[in-house]
Amino acid sequence: MKKLLVICGPTASGKTALAVECAKRLGGEIVSCDAFLIYRGLDIGTAKPTEEERGGIPHHLIDVADPAEDFSVSDFERLALPVVDGLLARGKVPVLCGGTGFYLNAILYPHTFGAAPADRQIREKYEKLAAAEGREALHARLAEADPESAAKLHPNDVKRVIRALEILELTGRKKSEQADGDTPRYAYEAFAYDYPRGELYARIAARTKAMMEAGLVEEVRSLLAAGVPETARSMQGIGYKEVAECLKNGDNLSTMSDIIEKNTRNYAKRQITFFKRVPNLHWIAPKETGESAEEVIGIYERGR
Repeated sequence: MKKLLVICGPTASGKTALAVECAKRLGGEIVSCDAFLIYRGLDIGTAKPTEEERGGIPHHLIDVADPAEDFSVSDFERLALPVVDGLLARGKVPVLCGGTGFYLNAILYPHTFGAAPADRQIREKYEKLAAAEGREALHARLAEADPESAAKLHPNDVKRVIRALEILELTGRKKSEQADGDTPRYAYEAFAYDYPRGELYARIAARTKAMMEAGLVEEVRSLLAAGVPETARSMQGIGYKEVAECLKNGDNLSTMSDIIEKNTRNYAKRQITFFKRVPNLHWIAPKETGESAEEVIGIYERGR
């Protein structure tokens, strides 16, 4: 069975171009692992690759959800695993590309729901908590009781957050004490560009400016006009949330752009911290895309 190739890393680091070049050389197809590329109509603020940027390579898990839809990590896993298995069955190399670590892990590592039985009453209690106080509050409760499990779960993965709390309440044992997700589903090699922090921040600044010039404000305005709620999951992405807030409050666009850039830098730092924990991850020095692809494929094939 062919190994998976993973191209990950922080935002604005050139993942898409590298993934496309590697897919061309390996006869692969790309499986997007980005929490916002899944939404139709979110193009500018997500830097969704154009047809030209996709280079004729099929891209999966892009534009699969309505922007008003509440799409979770579990939903992503449900759609992504058959795609990966189908590519492997056809002799294609699945090239996982994206910066959403929880989405990558949903493909690479199985996450069981434990041996404890289900308890409808407990689940309803936590579902009501999430509805009343928000997903972040639910996740914070888990983080207080079982920080290791909370670190592995995204706040939007409400189903698994509730299950971890349910296990703790039923058994008195933490979900993190169970063997879960340590053995990957597939063999893989992962790669990320290791940019000097200042250079990465300059790329983020350039991307933010390009998004504003390309019409990010108009894109958000049209989504809201089409009936997408400001509170929708899709509108919580960096760029969309800030623009929606600006339109509502009449804030200065220049100030808003600065806030988007700052929030993107902070997000990039969190991404780097996350990916440093990923096994089999090779940090490579930034080079011309073709040279980088050659380096990546050399390591990928030596590891077979």
